[in-house]
Amino acid sequence: MRKRATLACGMAMVALLAGACDTDAKPPKIDPTGSVNNPVALTFLAYGPKEEVAGMQSMVDTFNEENKTVKVTLEAATDSEDVLTAITGDDPPDVYLLSQRDIAQVAADAKNQPLDELLDSRGVDFSDLYKRDAIQAFSFDNHLQCMPYGVSPMVIYYNTDLIDFDAMAAEDLDVPEIPDGLEHASEWTLDQFAAAATWASTTQGVKGVYIEPSLEGLAPFIYSGGGKLFDDSVKPTTLALSSDESQDALTRTLDVLRTDQLSPSQADVEKQPALEMFKEGKLAMIAGYRNLVPSLRNTEGLNFDVMPMPTLDTETSVGDVSGLCMGVDPVSESAAADLIAHAVSADSVAEVAKAGYLVPANNEVAEGEAFLQPTQQPANAEVFNASIRDIVMPPLLESMQELEAAVEPSIKRLFYAPVLDLETLTQRIDELSAPVVAELVIRDEEKVTPSPTP
Repeated sequence: MRKRATLACGMAMVALLAGACDTDAKPPKIDPTGSVNNPVALTFLAYGPKEEVAGMQSMVDTFNEENKTVKVTLEAATDSEDVLTAITGDDPPDVYLLSQRDIAQVAADAKNQPLDELLDSRGVDFSDLYKRDAIQAFSFDNHLQCMPYGVSPMVIYYNTDLIDFDAMAAEDLDVPEIPDGLEHASEWTLDQFAAAATWASTTQGVKGVYIEPSLEGLAPFIYSGGGKLFDDSVKPTTLALSSDESQDALTRTLDVLRTDQLSPSQADVEKQPALEMFKEGKLAMIAGYRNLVPSLRNTEGLNFDVMPMPTLDTETSVGDVSGLCMGVDPVSESAAADLIAHAVSADSVAEVAKAGYLVPANNEVAEGEAFLQPTQQPANAEVFNASIRDIVMPPLLESMQELEAAVEPSIKRLFYAPVLDLETLTQRIDELSAPVVAELVIRDEEKVTPSPTP
């Protein structure tokens, strides 16, 4: 059995959050009292595809109908960056959807307030109904800063017409095994991944696989091979691609991804985006998140399924966790907490999950038909749930995008340079990263200190 890399935070921490008590808490704020004729006005800022936002609007409409003394207005942000701009502006929202990648900056700037006591008093069950990894992702200073809403691991999408595991097995090729009692494979090795890419690429005009040439794209392979992306998981000073362990993981990975027969060239991708190649049947596999599902379902003639990220030594992935946060000074703290408790309820999350974009942090919904949608593609949707426990979260930086931009040209050379000097190039990447990481790392440890994991 293969080793599994996991970020489970442990029952002790979840219990701490579920029953947290802050003896230094400030006196409760006196909230305004609304009436049917003059309700308390709250703003809720969210982002996502229009179909997903429409589900959130339905949730808000239900809340307003059930709470006549409160009027919530949903505002749609363009993306997560738009949310950051809004909550640091002159008129921040009372409640907002936030990517975990931005929580470090938000908490350091004191643009939110903890939710554990407010939601615990409203009967929200942290210990059983929510994924522990998602709870940990938003936990600092022994408090839950935002309530986990969605958690999406990176997986491999594959074209089931181009990759036929049964046909491969009939030719004695190495294919992933289906465990007893299951209908689908739950893991595969890098060799099996390469064999699938090779099989697909024998079809005229088809490439086997595309992995984005970025830190995010390489991270699951580096972690799985025993390497590390940063020199320290809490207080990083530099990337660590030049470490011996990372070098070994990259060597094995790039032996597959740099094969011309298997992967599209840089010129190919510049001419046509990899996702469009996948949709048109010119590419057999692509890494991505759950938000690809609706678009792929709407692509006529495309048959697809999902597999976890391939395993080098341990099962790992990367991902994004979204959470619902309360502004530091909402119009009504109690009404804002009521809204968040309503939004994370099973019925509310199920309504949003039906659109196909969201992997719910709520276990009850994630394991039900509203998310798994067994009559639709992908058939192996349980892969999303199973891969959540394999997510390795990066250190808390103010902006991963800035770091990605600083090393992007060198990362692309890992994939596309005609001759690869891995040791020299990874040393250069680490050197380029050091001053950027120094600028982006959160230094105010009193404001942003991850909750301990027993």
